[in-house]
Amino acid sequence: MIQKSYFCILLMELKEKQRKILDEAVQLFKEKGYMGSSVRDLATQLNIKAASLYAHIRSKEEILEWICFGIAQDFFVELQEVLNTDINPKDKLNLFIDKHLSVVLKNPDVTHIYSNEWKHLEDRLPEFVELRKKYQQEVEQLISAIYEAENWELKSSVFTTRFILHTLNNSYFWFKKNTESTTEITDEIRNKILFGLLGNQKR
Repeated sequence: MIQKSYFCILLMELKEKQRKILDEAVQLFKEKGYMGSSVRDLATQLNIKAASLYAHIRSKEEILEWICFGIAQDFFVELQEVLNTDINPKDKLNLFIDKHLSVVLKNPDVTHIYSNEWKHLEDRLPEFVELRKKYQQEVEQLISAIYEAENWELKSSVFTTRFILHTLNNSYFWFKKNTESTTEITDEIRNKILFGLLGNQKR
């Protein structure tokens, strides 16, 4: 049974008109950036009057909230599955990389916005910052446990975690440019991360 992502569930819960607005907004934010896009731009894309949009959305920021919180929840779901899996540490690290990349691969444009535009959240920015911090802390604990179990040297768990997440979150660029080679790209990213993490240590 294929598990639906939280972002997909969010799309199902939105009304039809809201889903169309979100789809157009993703493309608009990707091309012009969140701050460079206006409600008028979005209305033009949808071929409706700007005032009509407010019958379906609270604000432009609400769309950004849908994007950021939706995809963040997907990352948490996949991380929890990794944490609940009883496998050896190195395989668990591989699984985490694969799970995180799977979310990026399913939603490259959404991940692009999530990675670059989250700071423009206003009302829910503190909540989102705490959410990001919690995710980073859980990943850091996972990485530290893996290193300890494998007796690998870990000079900075914070830096290592941020390095991994930055690399994975920005991998959407490679997936968008090479849509026919997703498996190869996933393998290459995983290998580059592991090589960078382990260096000359015995693997």
